[in-house]
Amino acid sequence: MRVEHIITRLIVGGAQENTLSTVLGLHDIPGVEVRLVSGPTTGPEGTLEPQARAVEGLFHLEPHLVRPVSPWHDFRALFSLAQRFRKTRPDIVHTHSGKAGLVGRLAARMARVPCVIHTIHGPSFGDFQGRGANFLFKNAERLAGRFTHHFIVVANAMRDQYLRAGIGSPELYSRVFSGFNLKPYLEARNDLNLRAKYGIRPEDVVIGKIARLFYLKGHDDLFAVAPKLIESEPRLKFLLVGDGILRGEFEEKLSSLGIRDHFVFTGLVPPSQIPALTGIMDALVHLSRREGLPRALPQALAAGKPVVAFDCDGAREVCISGETGFLIPPGDLGQLSSSLRALLKEGDLRCRLGSQGRDFVKERFSEEKMVSDIYRLYQNLLKPPARQI
Repeated sequence: MRVEHIITRLIVGGAQENTLSTVLGLHDIPGVEVRLVSGPTTGPEGTLEPQARAVEGLFHLEPHLVRPVSPWHDFRALFSLAQRFRKTRPDIVHTHSGKAGLVGRLAARMARVPCVIHTIHGPSFGDFQGRGANFLFKNAERLAGRFTHHFIVVANAMRDQYLRAGIGSPELYSRVFSGFNLKPYLEARNDLNLRAKYGIRPEDVVIGKIARLFYLKGHDDLFAVAPKLIESEPRLKFLLVGDGILRGEFEEKLSSLGIRDHFVFTGLVPPSQIPALTGIMDALVHLSRREGLPRALPQALAAGKPVVAFDCDGAREVCISGETGFLIPPGDLGQLSSSLRALLKEGDLRCRLGSQGRDFVKERFSEEKMVSDIYRLYQNLLKPPARQI
């Protein structure tokens, strides 16, 4: 079985980590020949390319597969990928992300690849963008959907959104949760030395947020409720894990609110350090307005940390109110504040929700289960149709 995975760029992010884990897992299965094709990795988010390049022959760079819309580069990438597929003759082309999903599927069609699969990690269209962009991306997905034999979604919310847009039919969708290496999170602990490194005292209560410092990630909502929370709980610290173009703006805003000392910015950290940072949190908040199923939620739960999340996209499939945390309507600052206040004041509640969340994730989010589910799907899709008697 020959499989080629195509992604726009290998930044440090959930979709990219999912893709790399899948490819590395498939590489270890006898009889599977897998390759990963990516465009150039640019931006302040960091890169996963070294991990991909560490396996000889696994990684291929497609220089014209760039994230911004660029007719010149897009057509060059299209014809370069089609030429590659004609040469490598994959049984399956499996695409990820918006640009690679469109260009990769069109190229696979041109090269007559037998099976084309697309994973929807997050919505490429929706209310989070303007009407023109929404129209453009929705119709691009409809076009690429005509050349897609099967869709994998990381949450059923993605399936439902695409079906409402007239893309595919229910039997063409399979949900495969975005698995990850559970062990470091299950073993995560409240490391007082790591707390001290970031200026966090043993007695401080830590609310963490793991996200790029970027638009639509919900930082402004957190900043809006932070002053009153800090007033009621002076030991409160917010640990912001990640980096991005808005860091300077965020730091200025917090300084103007007089609460800068209660926020810790870690900057960009490699994925291997995320479990330890999750271990020193008491709870995690996730307020993104656009994300398929944020890996930060099951990762925090694996570490036994309760979560608070806006009810956007697939968050409700992991953040279950009263069981693993609090799921609240997007933008409802009142419920956001009251949910965080409850977790700050009730240690027993944090322990109960965190313990239940850990059990929930252990059953569903291992890397092994994700790779096994995808490999089984590949086998089923490549089976010849049953002969009619």
